[in-house]
Amino acid sequence: MKKFLLFLAALVALIVVLANLGPMILLGVSVWLLYVVFKQFMKSDSTGGKVGWVIAGLIVLSVAVSNIYAVIGLAAAYAIYLIAKNWTSSKEDSVSKPANEANDPFTNFEKQWSELKNS
Repeated sequence: MKKFLLFLAALVALIVVLANLGPMILLGVSVWLLYVVFKQFMKSDSTGGKVGWVIAGLIVLSVAVSNIYAVIGLAAAYAIYLIAKNWTSSKEDSVSKPANEANDPFTNFEKQWSELKNS
C-alpha cells in the first residue's frame, strides 16, 4: 500500500512538473540573462551604457517575475527526487532475523534441505 501511495504521489508530481516545464525553462533562461546583464552592467564605464543595461535588466526581470510560479514545478521535481529516494530505500515487509541466524551456514543448510525434501 505504501508503494502504491508513493506511486500516486510521484504521478501527481510528474504531472505538475510537465505542466510547469515551459515556465521553468523560461525562468532559468531569464535568471541566466539577469546574471549576464549584471556582469555587463559592472563592465560598462559609460553612463549611457549603464542606463541601457539597467533597462535590459528590468525587462528580463519582468520576464523572470512573470514565471515565478515555476518554483512550484521545481518543488514538484524535488518531491519526485525524494519519492524515488524513498522508493529505493524502503524495505520489503519481511520478518527480520537476528544477524547471527542469517549468517549461520547450518541454518541455511537446514532450510535448503527442507525445501529440497518438499519439492
